[in-house]
Amino acid sequence: MTDILHRIIADDGRLFGLACNTTDLVKEACRKHDVGPTAAAALGRALTGSALLAALMKDGQHLQLKFEGSGPLGKIITEAGYDGWTRGYVANPQADVELKNGCIDVAAGLGRAGFLTVTKDIGVKHKYQGMIQLYTSEIGEDIAYYLLESEQTPSVVALSVHLQPDGTISAAGGYLIQALPPVDENILVNLETRVQTLPRFSEQLISGRSPADILADLFADIPYHTTASNKLYYQCSCSRDKMEKAVFSLGNEELRYLLEHEGGADVQCEFCRDSYRFNREDLEKLLAMGKQQH
Repeated sequence: MTDILHRIIADDGRLFGLACNTTDLVKEACRKHDVGPTAAAALGRALTGSALLAALMKDGQHLQLKFEGSGPLGKIITEAGYDGWTRGYVANPQADVELKNGCIDVAAGLGRAGFLTVTKDIGVKHKYQGMIQLYTSEIGEDIAYYLLESEQTPSVVALSVHLQPDGTISAAGGYLIQALPPVDENILVNLETRVQTLPRFSEQLISGRSPADILADLFADIPYHTTASNKLYYQCSCSRDKMEKAVFSLGNEELRYLLEHEGGADVQCEFCRDSYRFNREDLEKLLAMGKQQH
């Protein structure tokens, strides 16, 4: 199963759609972070949502979604780039909540009170940031609400993660459909009605349907054409150089403490769980650099 994002646009230019299969990258994220079922569903949806939103940007640009709720999962942070990379983590990966009607209750896990912050890096000095209160805490509906409130763009967003009884992920993906100005509200209302008649996105993936197939069903009576397809993947941008800068930023006093009491420092990336060891010699080098700057 290959993770892919498919793009289409209506022939009249008034509507476009994105749909993606994120099964493998969600599996990779959940493996790295050793998540429980509730965190797997929530993190999977957030990763999928960030991949869809990043696809609306331009080459070289990327964004971050930060969900901060009152529930046991704490915060969920995901990042994605236009070229297909994603990464993310959940603060409390083993936190769990009771099932709701036999299904994982993502809203209870995240908490119904809180905020979604979207930060976009478009390659200029200052990053663009928008924030909304969580709408339903189901993640997909919160992203749609953000697009409406912060960007005045009516959208239909559906995100889905299917877990096996043993907690393994069998499918993940979603779609985002937007109306372009001048917006015809009837088109989106008709689409939302059609969505209610279709199986969940992840269930359709399990049955063998592709993102392109699912978009074709959604645009059944709307003439459209495909604009692009690209691969998606889980990838972290951390490196020893970046972690060294983070350790250096602690300042000379903290570096001396680590040197005298710990004999070194271990730094772990929150996004991929990779660890970087800075021994006594490394810290002495950073201390010397700090002294040169003063």
